[in-house]
Amino acid sequence: MPQTSSTPDTYDIIIIGAGIAGMTAAIYAKRAGKSVLILEEKMYGGQIIQTTKIANWPGDPGISGVDLSQKIYHQMNNLGIKFEYDKVLEVKNEDTTKRIICEDDEYQARAIIIAVGSVDRMLGLPREQALVGRGISYCATCDGAFYRNKPVAVIGGGNTALYDALYLADIASKVYIVHRRNQFRGDKYLSDLLHTRPNVEFVMESTPSEILGDKKVEGLMVENSSGNLQTLNVAGIFVAIGRTPATAIFKNLVKLDDAGYIVAGEDCVTSAPGVFVAGDCRTKSVRQLVTAAADGAVAVSEAVKFLG
Repeated sequence: MPQTSSTPDTYDIIIIGAGIAGMTAAIYAKRAGKSVLILEEKMYGGQIIQTTKIANWPGDPGISGVDLSQKIYHQMNNLGIKFEYDKVLEVKNEDTTKRIICEDDEYQARAIIIAVGSVDRMLGLPREQALVGRGISYCATCDGAFYRNKPVAVIGGGNTALYDALYLADIASKVYIVHRRNQFRGDKYLSDLLHTRPNVEFVMESTPSEILGDKKVEGLMVENSSGNLQTLNVAGIFVAIGRTPATAIFKNLVKLDDAGYIVAGEDCVTSAPGVFVAGDCRTKSVRQLVTAAADGAVAVSEAVKFLG
């Protein structure tokens, strides 16, 4: 249970989550002259720290996720932004403030920015986590360039998987699309386009059963609906079976869509006054580092307007 005084300090803005969106928001809020606290449960940087090389961050191609996160974190430190490691359990709307109840403490803010991100659904296979960045990827546009002229597999059947496969078909020597059903859930025109690509092969009614390779991906074993096994000789596996936003604790605070994302437009304004959202946990069509950073700046702009 939190160990707090009866009246915790009140900040102008508290940011929940220290990924790219949250850290960017903190920098903009501090530069706007607001008192700022950023709360993070695990490690600053978010899921990007799993990426060994980032190809699409402007001005610094090839930087690792860890290095980029450290640069932004040090920028926050140099501005004197307060940072606390604590797990948020609940946020309560009060008269003029929001009370953030955490495992170790409680905090108050006049406005909050939720930047908790979302997590990729994993295949659940042995060594999957250990091979992230060594052949396993959850972002084709982030990591596809590292598989130029190499064979890859895309796992999934929705629009994300089909877009990923189209993107990779222009880069990789071969693209296998592995889907557990006999039809894609994604748009038909995307699958029609894929059928025109000579280096795309469809592996339908099949599911991954084993990742081959110890230190890096050297292949993928898949099993079809009849129980037959097939080995795909691939250097990269792109998993696109969906994402899960980390928003469950906010379901009584703001409006969520059916998938659990916080409903907000490009202004990052949620259904609750004084509550804003930035990054991958909000409803949006493009989830990339640059859009996360943009959300952080926009959310602060709207929060400053709210604070008056």
